[in-house]
Amino acid sequence: MGLINISQLRGYRKSTKSYGLSLNESLRNFRSESKFLKTKIFLSHKHDELENLEGAISFLNSHSIQVYVDWLDEGMPKTTCGNTAVRIKEKIKENDKFILLATEGAINSKWCNWELGLGDAAKYISNIAILPVKNDYSSFSGSEYLEIYPHIYEIDTYQYFNGAYRNKGFYVVFPSVNGNNKVVTLKDWLQSK
Repeated sequence: MGLINISQLRGYRKSTKSYGLSLNESLRNFRSESKFLKTKIFLSHKHDELENLEGAISFLNSHSIQVYVDWLDEGMPKTTCGNTAVRIKEKIKENDKFILLATEGAINSKWCNWELGLGDAAKYISNIAILPVKNDYSSFSGSEYLEIYPHIYEIDTYQYFNGAYRNKGFYVVFPSVNGNNKVVTLKDWLQSK
């Protein structure tokens, strides 16, 4: 399988929508659940890609974590200003993990690239990951600089991958540095702090 495509994200979104809740209601309900042992994730994303965002949040929530998105933050200024940047910096540091929802729009966004730089400084390499999203029936056309970050990858059958046999599931694949082929399950990565 490999990288997640837009259709898969829509599938996660539809599974959430089937309960009749809006994204805001679903996130608020999830946030009101026990936070005990939940990993907190800052999810960097392009604001006008709501369908992709809803799917990514549904996908991540299925792993029993707490997702932070800035537009649901009541402490965020109503209009974008310097205080917006200050608040985002605080939230990136405060959350346990940083994930960039790497759509083509996000890769071209000044804000997402700025947030990735902050995530790099605060979380690199153990607590940062790219969730690359490719358009259906195409390859991922991310920028080369994203290759230095761990990325989330799906294996759809038991197979040999990066030096070992691996079960079906989602993994965090670390960049190959000096022959390093580090791969951990997404579950293990989310639970590590």
